Amino acid sequence: MPSGALFWPSQSLLCVSDLHFGKSERIARLGGAMLPPYDTRDTLSRLEKDLARTRAKSVICLGDSFDDSIAARGISEQEFTWITRLQAGRHWVWIEGNHDPGPLAIGGTHLAELPLPPILFRHIADPGSAGEISGHYHPKARVKTKGGSITRPCFLVDSDRIIMPAYGSYTGGLRSDDPALARLMRPEALAILTGNFAQAIPMPGRRKSLHDDV
Repeated sequence: MPSGALFWPSQSLLCVSDLHFGKSERIARLGGAMLPPYDTRDTLSRLEKDLARTRAKSVICLGDSFDDSIAARGISEQEFTWITRLQAGRHWVWIEGNHDPGPLAIGGTHLAELPLPPILFRHIADPGSAGEISGHYHPKARVKTKGGSITRPCFLVDSDRIIMPAYGSYTGGLRSDDPALARLMRPEALAILTGNFAQAIPMPGRRKSLHDDV
């Protein structure tokens, strides 16, 4: 979806990754910039719209849903109520991430990873896996325009896996031509940019070489 969510219609399943609830609070707590503390509400608002649009009955959050364990415990009553309302009547799965490795004091199922054959949902991609959907890297890609260029979060897609963009507000990203991502993706990989509409381009920096396992 252009928002950065992934929808599986036959399963009525919506998947989002790297929500990073509480990021502005964590940055301020650690002495960083004082960002407007509205990132969690903005992320929840977009998620609510995607749930209304798709009418999804299941939701998978692919890890790093909270920016750290303190942010998870410090969520406001309003935001806690909002999440609870979105969960009502849905099967909700929190996949553990490297920012939120422990179970949260909030409803839903908490798992290290979720096999849903033929797909496996996990936070960080495993180079030896296929049929895998993961997050963690916050991929982004740049495309040229008449006025210069634009950079957007993107999905990375090939015949083995999908790496999801970060869904949360205030999240940065890793350029899709970074070697860490190039090593994971096959030569035919696409970058699907988010925004007003989903735009697919060849994954920048991913070119077939003699060392590619094809």
